[in-house]
Amino acid sequence: MAMKRMHKKIPGLTLLGHSEKSVPTSPDRARLETFPNPHARRDYWIKLDCPDFTSLCPVTGQPDFAHIKIDYVPGKTCLETKALKFYLASFRNEAAFNEEVINRIHDDLVRACRPRILKITGKFAPRGGLGLSVVVEHPRAGAAAAAPKD
Repeated sequence: MAMKRMHKKIPGLTLLGHSEKSVPTSPDRARLETFPNPHARRDYWIKLDCPDFTSLCPVTGQPDFAHIKIDYVPGKTCLETKALKFYLASFRNEAAFNEEVINRIHDDLVRACRPRILKITGKFAPRGGLGLSVVVEHPRAGAAAAAPKD
């Protein structure tokens, strides 16, 4: 039996690798893209892992390094991963406290794809002997119990 080709053109999506020549200079200039969820009637988890995230400390200007995990149950749309990579990379020049960074990512992703459940964990590298993790969930009530275990 011959395999069917899974590739088909999705209206509204650009090929970021062809249209974007560099990482956006800020999250405000980045474009989060989505595509129709092929299994919108089913609840399933999509887990994304970004172990090399960077932003800037607003006090010292030094880079803050973090491991960011994004777990979500999509609604009608899914996040396009290349666009998400460009979006996350755009924080490299962004001076903001760690708490603000993770909450901003949460708000932007909720606005972009309207997930049923979203959990973002940012584990920032220790500086001065103190590590910091920020966890934000959508919806707030009940998401922790439903989140996948690592």
